[in-house]
Amino acid sequence: MIHDIFMPALSSTMTEGKIVEWVKSPGEKIEKGETVVIVESDKADMDVESFNEGFLAAILVEAGDTAPVGQAIALIAETEAEIEEAKKQAASSPNGSTLTASVSSETEPQSTSTQATTTTSSRSNGRIIASPRARKLAKELNVDLKTIQGSGPYGRIVALDIEKAAGKTTTTAKPTTLSPSVPQASTPTPTAQAAPPAPISTPISAVSGETVPLNTLQKAVVQNMVASLQIPTFHVGYTITTDALDRLYQQIKSKGVTMTALLAKAVAVTLQKHPIVNASYVEGVIKYNSSINIAVAVAMNDGGLITPVLQSADQLDIYSLSRTWKDLVNRARAKQLQPEQYSTGTFTLSNLGMFGVDRFDAILPPGQGSILAVGAALPQIVVNNEGMMGIQRQMSVNITCDHRIIYGTHAAAFLQDLAKLIETEPQSLTL
Repeated sequence: MIHDIFMPALSSTMTEGKIVEWVKSPGEKIEKGETVVIVESDKADMDVESFNEGFLAAILVEAGDTAPVGQAIALIAETEAEIEEAKKQAASSPNGSTLTASVSSETEPQSTSTQATTTTSSRSNGRIIASPRARKLAKELNVDLKTIQGSGPYGRIVALDIEKAAGKTTTTAKPTTLSPSVPQASTPTPTAQAAPPAPISTPISAVSGETVPLNTLQKAVVQNMVASLQIPTFHVGYTITTDALDRLYQQIKSKGVTMTALLAKAVAVTLQKHPIVNASYVEGVIKYNSSINIAVAVAMNDGGLITPVLQSADQLDIYSLSRTWKDLVNRARAKQLQPEQYSTGTFTLSNLGMFGVDRFDAILPPGQGSILAVGAALPQIVVNNEGMMGIQRQMSVNITCDHRIIYGTHAAAFLQDLAKLIETEPQSLTL
């Protein structure tokens, strides 16, 4: 019997996938549950496992090519004797779009298809589950895969795990985080301030005058942005003094706390008082979300945008939130985020302040009611109510809202409470 391997739907928005690498070669034996191919969805690279035991008879979609969800991308023969038959079948339908499995009339077609699943652990049926790049690095760096605990999806060993085990600094390009990050206070510190990240432009491999096709992630961004433009939105700006928040950050950053986590926590706590700002419009009704999940925009250096989600951010302490954010960024860097780690946001943060941008508007993500754009915190000359002048660090924030459910007074009240928390009560974020 011959079985099809179909291009799986790895996320709700995925319409096509790109073959990153075939783990198995034609003619190789395949065990049930073994990884056959790695597919790039609109957000991450995922392993596709076989539900059938047999031999990889024919590859219909080569590495680097794309195929629509549901199209056959390879054939598996149950026995070696059926391999030639499968090759003939592949030759007669090279694009795989009209392939049908060789089954008896009594068998349901779905029972003959090889569906996609992600790996369930770094050990499956006694085998070690690791990405091809991780295996290559392990061989180069003389690292025993048996000693590694994978940090990828469901325990899959990724390149980052190998590099850590070998004591080397990761060589994977780090994404530029568009998550809010207020610049440090001007108070001198023993450590030198990190250099600003390089600007995001075209992919590194792009050459002047060259036409470069969009990658899968960039195509997903295009689809989302076009959909967003159909939503009636409005913007409300606010200026927040960050001196107190900067002082708190200097006190606790040595414990692993990031400014991104501090701002995400501040937003999440404020959203508790303003559930309408955390809500979304769904087919004529207002959906009040049961949890506050803060999505933070991150731009990838090879193109595209992804929004790792800090789930239930209002319920986590600031230290756990910072550890979670670090893990999410590492997974985003390795393209190993699970769908629930990037598609469950109820409110989004985006920041260009690290580039010196003082203010900007953000486009509302589909399925959410609000997104907050955060500018740089810069020293400003401020005159108080008594007419006295002084210097304070201030940042401009600008919220974009879905006007079908959120009105100007809702947005203004939210920003007013957020400013009050950051300016006068930042210590409460550590409780």
